[in-house]
Amino acid sequence: MPTKIKILLAEDEPALALIIKESLETRNFEVTHCVNGEHAFDLFSKQKFDILVLDVMMPKKDGFSVAKDVRKMDKNIPIIFLTAKSQTQDVVEGFNAGGNDYLKKPFSMEELIVRIHSLLGRINSDKTAEKSILGKYSFSFTKQTLHFSDLIITLTHREAELLQLLIENKNEILDRSIVLKKIWGNDDFFNGRSMDVFITKLRKKLNLDPNIQIINVRGQGYKLIC
Repeated sequence: MPTKIKILLAEDEPALALIIKESLETRNFEVTHCVNGEHAFDLFSKQKFDILVLDVMMPKKDGFSVAKDVRKMDKNIPIIFLTAKSQTQDVVEGFNAGGNDYLKKPFSMEELIVRIHSLLGRINSDKTAEKSILGKYSFSFTKQTLHFSDLIITLTHREAELLQLLIENKNEILDRSIVLKKIWGNDDFFNGRSMDVFITKLRKKLNLDPNIQIINVRGQGYKLIC
């Protein structure tokens, strides 16, 4: 049985949210619904999703703000905005916040489903085709391998996840708490010690290229420098 596509839906209108959730679930999507932006970002930090569907106008944290915070953690996950707004500046703001698509209310469920499949198809084909170049290394997340000249270095799944996040935020500080919630599930002391061990393992596997460093930014997180 194929794996269900996991969608995080943030929509504060109960009736619309119920229609979207039930319609998507009948098409074999797995939908997690929340009613405000703060809850949406909290769920994203702790769970894995394939795509986000965010209402723009939500209490506590609007959709644009959620997208901006998501992009600090994950530059690739597809984001679709749902909005009653249609002014050009609103659309521009949405894309500048990190959105990939924009669906104006009211919309048909068929249109939403088509756009979801379109974005996921584009993103997944890019991931399959591309390898990340990291200094003198080539990294394949799907194969969980690092290539250095003729040498192939195998990574564990967690090492690959951690390296992927570091690469997506290369030369920027990757917040320690966000990584722990995203990969380990929570940011308690013991998971923090576990992450430190994995960082040490990655450093050893990347030490063939002296231009690559993973530095500890005290009190904040880690930075991959290349």
